[in-house]
Amino acid sequence: MSQTLHYLDSESLAFPPVHLALSDPNGLLAIGGDLTPKRMIAAYQEAIFPWYNADEPIMWWSPSPRAIIPLDKININRTLTKFIRKSPYHVTLNKDFDQVLSYCADAPFRKEGTWIIEEMKLAYMRLHELGYAHSIEVWHDKELVGGLYGVAINGYFSGESMFYKKSNASKIALVSLSNLLKSLGISFLDCQILNPFLQDMGCIEIPRNDFLQLQQAAITKVVPNDFWQPRSLVV
Repeated sequence: MSQTLHYLDSESLAFPPVHLALSDPNGLLAIGGDLTPKRMIAAYQEAIFPWYNADEPIMWWSPSPRAIIPLDKININRTLTKFIRKSPYHVTLNKDFDQVLSYCADAPFRKEGTWIIEEMKLAYMRLHELGYAHSIEVWHDKELVGGLYGVAINGYFSGESMFYKKSNASKIALVSLSNLLKSLGISFLDCQILNPFLQDMGCIEIPRNDFLQLQQAAITKVVPNDFWQPRSLVV
């Protein structure tokens, strides 16, 4: 059966149904539109996210299978458990979103180019200012050594990117986020696309339809108004 790529109407925020996403490349749903907060929020509400490079048009994705971490099954092995117990790091929430975003865009370990181009950075900055995008920061003394950021709509959190400058810092960020979400009874973290690091941390792939059921249930879960306020976190 042939598949058609959809082009977004600049006058409308509507996305095509996600089951119309291409199978090759996996999950490509639509092209075009803009990165305004209204369109970005509309996308995440439908489990759609933007992902493209500087020389490409804006591309919107909803892959199947979808990568998630069931939070009750996050993999904290013995080595990481010992490290957490004696960790020299401290962790914060939403204390330095700008710096986390910048490091994720130019992570020290990344060899290829980044998809977090300037337009994307500005878009996530706007979402952060509106209370939708959040960061976890891992510090060694006063140095930011790891972190992650993502987009939250009620009880649904979609992880976007992470970075580390020192050993285990990104793992600490992920465990801290997991604990934070679990404190509200949230059952999973959307990781979008599987990679070896996430797989080691307990990430699995599930069919899009199964993911959408989880996502729509999570998005109806109301969180306290002060839940994402900047503060220190306990790992």
